Amino acid sequence: MSVRAIVLAAGKGTRMKSDTAKVLHDLCGRPMLWYVLQALRAAGVTEIFVVTNAELQERVSEFGATGVLQKEQLGTGHAVRIALDAMKPEGGRVLVACGDMPLVNAEIFSAVVAASDGGNALALVTARVPLPSSFGRIVRRNGSVERIVEARDAGSAELEIDEVNAGIYAFDEGALREAVGRLRNDNAQKEFYLTDAVADLVRSGKRVAPVAASDPAHVIGINDRADLALARREMNIRLCAQHMRDGVTIVNPLSTSLEPELKIGRDTVIYPNTSIGRLSEIGERCMLGPNSRLSNARLGDDVTVRESSIFDSSAGDRTSIGPYAHIRNDSRLAQDVRIGNFVEVKNSRLARGVKASHLTYLGDAEIGEETNIGAGTITCNYDGKKKNKTLIGRDVMIGSNTSLIAPITIGDGALTGAGSVVTKDVPPGQRVAGNPAKPLPNK
Repeated sequence: MSVRAIVLAAGKGTRMKSDTAKVLHDLCGRPMLWYVLQALRAAGVTEIFVVTNAELQERVSEFGATGVLQKEQLGTGHAVRIALDAMKPEGGRVLVACGDMPLVNAEIFSAVVAASDGGNALALVTARVPLPSSFGRIVRRNGSVERIVEARDAGSAELEIDEVNAGIYAFDEGALREAVGRLRNDNAQKEFYLTDAVADLVRSGKRVAPVAASDPAHVIGINDRADLALARREMNIRLCAQHMRDGVTIVNPLSTSLEPELKIGRDTVIYPNTSIGRLSEIGERCMLGPNSRLSNARLGDDVTVRESSIFDSSAGDRTSIGPYAHIRNDSRLAQDVRIGNFVEVKNSRLARGVKASHLTYLGDAEIGEETNIGAGTITCNYDGKKKNKTLIGRDVMIGSNTSLIAPITIGDGALTGAGSVVTKDVPPGQRVAGNPAKPLPNK
């Protein structure tokens, strides 16, 4: 049975009070729409059509879905109608979901699709929620779903119903096309409600199957930034729980921020106030935090990061970083590197065993194995027009408070004295000191 999906995402989201389309607001590092599409694909949906507004239409291709522009906001029924017009009739099932429900999971979608089979024209998800509620009410007759009444159109007795419509439907495609074609807009909002298709199908003698959501929190939509914050907390708890079940220790999940699609090795420990995002890959037995931020970071095994930031960079096995270090802009640290407090590394390559323990800036540099960088060292890489390279060989000793004026090369086994300003290349094995630095006599 083929299953295609229509995602309703054209709403303006005025309660978000934002220039950004509601479904593009960030939730743990991804737009909320991303989560809905991921869950649909995990449920086996083969093709997804997203009903968009003008802003979202420009972005929807990024999500691997087909955008259908709803120029006028005339209701959910109208949105589904224009999506159906863009879809070649194939039979099968059409799953309709909302783009502002990021906590929905594949299990819910799979369950409602399964319930739509076996002669049912429609299956829909319902939930029991505390009252009062702005959700449409499920009205039953003799236990069977008879219709859905939107909250704005509900009478006092209907408003006392705590079973609500979750906004997730699986239709027989033929029945959906017929029902949508008969929708009318004679309601308080003067809109075409997709929910009216339920009563239409029942009147036509079609069968409608309800599917109860196991957890109402999974089907709550986002209306404003307070809702978004609650959803972000719930999603982060899920992400932390997933990694903890896979063998990662998270000391305090409530103060740890994760994103989807991370790789974190077994026996890694994450301390409080640490965030990890943007497809980072963390090895085994690492110690991260407290108070650290990693974004697109790639760490080997047994790496320690304390109270530091790593952006778009990598560190090899047994490397130690921090506290208060900043690694960024495609820096690559090999195995057994030590980066200490208040050290910044930018777009640099540090070979095995390099040490920069204190108060140092290494920008646009390549540093050989076992070289030691003294406290207060600076690679002066910017000449006012361009960034220049500093090349430092292996087994070099760079004295405290050395300034290396790039472009410059320091040969293997060389030494710079404390406070040196090095303006010229230093040959292998040579010792220099002073401002400007000059060769020292051999011992």
